[in-house]
Amino acid sequence: MKMDEAAKLGDIFITATGMKDVIIGRHFESMKDGAIVCNTGHYDLEINLNDLESLAKTKREVRTNNEEYVLKNGKRIYLLAKGRLVNLTAAEGHPSEVMDMSFANQFMSMLSLVENKGSLENNVHDIDGDQDRDIAALKLKTMGFSLDKLTAEQVKYLTDYAAGT
Repeated sequence: MKMDEAAKLGDIFITATGMKDVIIGRHFESMKDGAIVCNTGHYDLEINLNDLESLAKTKREVRTNNEEYVLKNGKRIYLLAKGRLVNLTAAEGHPSEVMDMSFANQFMSMLSLVENKGSLENNVHDIDGDQDRDIAALKLKTMGFSLDKLTAEQVKYLTDYAAGT
């Protein structure tokens, strides 16, 4: 649904688009009293903070990473993490359990680029799915977890989109 419609209905808004001005002045004005707004998409431009500031009668910090804006129309909007990436700012970054897999994937991708030097087109290349799965499986193994193996019927189902509906 379009943001103009969503603004009237939602209670919590989380932008994750990578685009600027996803939430702007008219959206704040039509939001419910007490709406919560945050960004997890890209930089701090998805939520137009200048518009929010210009509409605000008052602003106060309710607690760390939570600001209450009381608009001139009397509605309260709660902004998390100052509109910055909430998962990094308010959660204090990605946990090492996630970052080690990300860095492993980056390292393995660099090795692949070196190993295939001269045979690759000058282009963006996706991470090999097997590489991603191998790293995830290794991580789970080091944590003492094991996974069920798919049955032959389940493997077939993965690509049979006519089944089950």
